[in-house]
Amino acid sequence: MANFSSVTTTTAIGVSHPLAANELARACGADTAWVVQLVEVGIVQVTTTDAPPERWEFSSNDLQCALEARRLERDFGVNLDAAALILDLQHEVRRLKAVLRANGVG
Repeated sequence: MANFSSVTTTTAIGVSHPLAANELARACGADTAWVVQLVEVGIVQVTTTDAPPERWEFSSNDLQCALEARRLERDFGVNLDAAALILDLQHEVRRLKAVLRANGVG
């Protein structure tokens, strides 16, 4: 009978503990160049675009957007420009649904 064990590591993500570009890339199964592309197309934001990627910091929301972009690439074969558009449209639909619910229409 085989005996398996695994080790799981976790990282808290927050204002005081943001993700570095290489950590975001690793969490998505990508490389730092892919994270640079995410910033270029607007999927994730950095406050200091003039700083090198090694100094960029990302939030848990950025991680969620990056993971969704990765899923869109993998599952539907879209490029990052299309992923950015899809994510923007999804965000807008959620926002509009919230407005409708707040006004008792949905």
